[in-house]
Amino acid sequence: MCGIAGILGTSPADDRINAMVGSLRHRGPDDRGVYRDEACALGHTRLRVLDLTDAGHQPMTSEDGRYRIVFNGEVFNYRELRDELGGEFRSATDTEVVLRAYVRWGGACLDRFVGMFSFAVWDAQERRLFAARDRFGVKPFCYATEEDGALLFASEPKALHAAGLAAEPDEVAWATWLRFGHMGHGARTWWAGIRDLEAGHMLTWRDGTLTVRPWYDLAARVEDEDGRSEAEVIEEYVALLEASVALRFRSDIPVGINLSGGLDSSVLLGLVHAVEGEDSAVTAFTFSTGDDRYDETVWVEAMLKQTNHQLVRAQLRPEEVPALARSVHAAADGPGGGLPTLAYARLFEAASDRGVTVLLDGQGMDEQWAGYDYYAAAASGAVAGLVQSSGDSPYRPGCLAPAFARLAESPAEEGGASDGVRRVQLRDIGRTKLPRALRYNDRVSMRASCELREPFLDHRLVELALRQPADRKVRASEHKWLLRRLARDRLPRRVVQAPKRALQTPQREWLRGPLRSWVESTIDETLLGGPHAAWFDAAAVREASRAFLDGRGDNSYYIWQWIEAGLSAHHVAGGVSP
Repeated sequence: MCGIAGILGTSPADDRINAMVGSLRHRGPDDRGVYRDEACALGHTRLRVLDLTDAGHQPMTSEDGRYRIVFNGEVFNYRELRDELGGEFRSATDTEVVLRAYVRWGGACLDRFVGMFSFAVWDAQERRLFAARDRFGVKPFCYATEEDGALLFASEPKALHAAGLAAEPDEVAWATWLRFGHMGHGARTWWAGIRDLEAGHMLTWRDGTLTVRPWYDLAARVEDEDGRSEAEVIEEYVALLEASVALRFRSDIPVGINLSGGLDSSVLLGLVHAVEGEDSAVTAFTFSTGDDRYDETVWVEAMLKQTNHQLVRAQLRPEEVPALARSVHAAADGPGGGLPTLAYARLFEAASDRGVTVLLDGQGMDEQWAGYDYYAAAASGAVAGLVQSSGDSPYRPGCLAPAFARLAESPAEEGGASDGVRRVQLRDIGRTKLPRALRYNDRVSMRASCELREPFLDHRLVELALRQPADRKVRASEHKWLLRRLARDRLPRRVVQAPKRALQTPQREWLRGPLRSWVESTIDETLLGGPHAAWFDAAAVREASRAFLDGRGDNSYYIWQWIEAGLSAHHVAGGVSP
């Protein structure tokens, strides 16, 4: 896992590319490199995972010297592709395979890759840049253009700020989130002038002309419903699951696993045993807040009973939250996901402290198999919301200044599928749940210089699951129906039937209790007294926050939104270095 950066244009300055690379050191503390010619500067920071020698140094050059690549991520089927490409290789890295695949097949190489990636290749002969991002956007890529046509790109916005771009918030993105809770901004980021290369898209730049277009279309690939029997589907799906996990154990350094108490982690653990053997001693990590009402440790311990796995518990404490929230916000270049994100950040710190810097987790099953409660509404033909159902609205649009609220873009319903469940799945994967989760996961893992691998986001698994009829996903009010069926043959019944719990941390209780003074000061001093004050109706915010702190209402989401807006104001004002 690595950080990448680049400047394309006339005579890119050394200090700019060096500043960009320096800002990404957390993504790759083991090595750094810069290439520069009269029209291009490329930078890279490396976390050594495959081929720990200097042969993996980047930017990496093709044998003829024409092409140079900076690569972030992993193409897990690199060994098979290396055999297909043939010839002698100078390293044992997937980076060299990706470069040779591009030289051989051009942009068509993307369809052959199984993995998570963002990369850029500079063609010195044609003076042309080609860049691409993986199918679901597991690995980040952002960019900006300057008035003279120059292009800047990097793994994170902070690198573009380090190159001199002003750190000004994109008010449309912020208004959309604060009003509708919608974080799937497409190409928008939290920062004005900085764009995301969207998942499954490619980018080319030549002589100041920039072109962006999709290379992967999930909706088109799952349009036809799978008419085979459930038994046939289960057989293929289980084989793909085992293959996916086996590929993601390819590493030259230790691999660990992240576990929670739910079905997805149970399936992951069962697959680890199927692939690595029943005697597997892979270290397992979980997080805790010390609150029995939300703590999933008991479920994790049940999973690991009579195994050889060591369990490492990373505990989040209330007194750690203010400083950790500022740190995670700066790492994420924008809002995080509340206390669960902070607890997850603690988990990666614990893994890094123990020398485990490659981890697997179970992200993606809820989107594949309709695991959220609102999918029941979609199955019955109703409109599905963006959040788990509750009696209290998670947003407070009435607390926004009217002019700012009008900037918000209302989330559009997803098209492209006649099946209501599949339509919501495409929305969650392309625009709402998954993009948000993957951004959190990337930033909090890389903040601790850890590589996070998502075996359930192998595109072959996602496509197969989405092609299934709706009643294989939600049946008789049971979500993930087919996944539970196949898991029953492999896991203890108590674990398989573990209930899905929307709340994983005592966020509400902590914000009202030990963190109350921090909430009050953040809202009053940093939010309403900072550069974002014009976004809000101060009297309405104070009234709503006071009502929450005094125990009225159960939903704390909007309080955390305001905390994040306050942290952003602190960031913009220079309180936290981007």
